[in-house]
Amino acid sequence: MRQRLIRRGTEEGTAAGIYGLIVSAAVMATSHAHSAAATAAAVLLTLAVYWSAERYARLVAERIHDGHRPSWAEVRRQLSLGWEIVTASALPLVVLVGLEVLRVEQYQAVLVALACNTGLLALGGWEIGRLGRLSTGERLASTAVAGSFGVALIVLKAALH
Repeated sequence: MRQRLIRRGTEEGTAAGIYGLIVSAAVMATSHAHSAAATAAAVLLTLAVYWSAERYARLVAERIHDGHRPSWAEVRRQLSLGWEIVTASALPLVVLVGLEVLRVEQYQAVLVALACNTGLLALGGWEIGRLGRLSTGERLASTAVAGSFGVALIVLKAALH
């Protein structure tokens, strides 16, 4: 069942999800918000801006390259795509806010959310390798590369603290 769900996604959706995880981790790592809820709001607002900018850029590029204004149907289609950039970060944000509810100190909550995010990136790297029929060694490399983005942002958070 999991494989079917992954395969149903599009190449663009998969890329948007990976990008969303990386951007959300970057915002969490650099945020100076005073609460987990405020950090989560900053992440969601940032991702919404990135999604809007990406959709706008696609529509503008389409107009330039096609030589005419996109139809309303195409505008609606473009606005229905790429939401994975926002939704992929749901679990790390639930972890972040949940830890605040449990009264975990803000810095520690962010680190745990970043670890969750890193785990999702690594899992994504493994699944990409598996579905791409890579060898075990290649899958491990794919997992390491994807997870390294999260690790780099954990190191950044530690360096800023």
